[in-house]
Amino acid sequence: MRACMAAILAALASAAAPPRAAGQDRGAAAAASTGPGSNAIASAPVDLTGFWVALVTEDWRFRMVTPRKGDYRAVPLTEAARTIADTWDPAADEATGNQCKAYGAGAIMRAATRFHFTWLDENTLQVESDYGMQTRLFHFKAPPSPPRERSWQGYSIAEWQKPASLKVTTTNMLSGYLRKNGVPYSENASVTEYFDMAPLPRGGQVLLVTTIVDDPQSLQQPFIVSSQFREEADGSKWDPMPCTAR
Repeated sequence: MRACMAAILAALASAAAPPRAAGQDRGAAAAASTGPGSNAIASAPVDLTGFWVALVTEDWRFRMVTPRKGDYRAVPLTEAARTIADTWDPAADEATGNQCKAYGAGAIMRAATRFHFTWLDENTLQVESDYGMQTRLFHFKAPPSPPRERSWQGYSIAEWQKPASLKVTTTNMLSGYLRKNGVPYSENASVTEYFDMAPLPRGGQVLLVTTIVDDPQSLQQPFIVSSQFREEADGSKWDPMPCTAR
């Protein structure tokens, strides 16, 4: 999967602007500044800040609408997880205040939504979604003892990987849904993500996010998906909406 993503990015980059374009020069300079005293912004090989919108080019029926109960095709669920999916009850989620179970870190980057990337500080990248109004924090310098309290977005540790990739590892999540129709992942799941960016041939940027969910309790093997995003000029189409269970 990672090799496939790299090949797509390489093809996009080779068809795009000349390699000495201003944006690429900035990326090269940032990568060169990496050192013991540098911070995450200074050492960034790419600039992810700005607004991005999901390009739904696959799995339309799982991402654009809520699938019917029991439709967990292509997800390698354990028997216990299938039982949970088969008994999904959105009314019960609403009654218990769990409308955001499909908006956790295990699934949010797969949503048909917009994201806004900003720097909260020099070592913390903030990612907000308008769909579900979620906020993720990617920590480049983790504290000695991360918070014990679980949340939908968990606790994420980030690191730059050359030439132009961001790796994010997330744990400490509440149990949630991989798909909105109750396909579960447990609170013991871990999520590994790779954010890769490349210029488009006709201008603009494409962001590819590879998401790997590891959860022996709910999955027979890691669940891997790749999602694409297009850079937007501004936030004029930003439209925050709360979580819904249906």
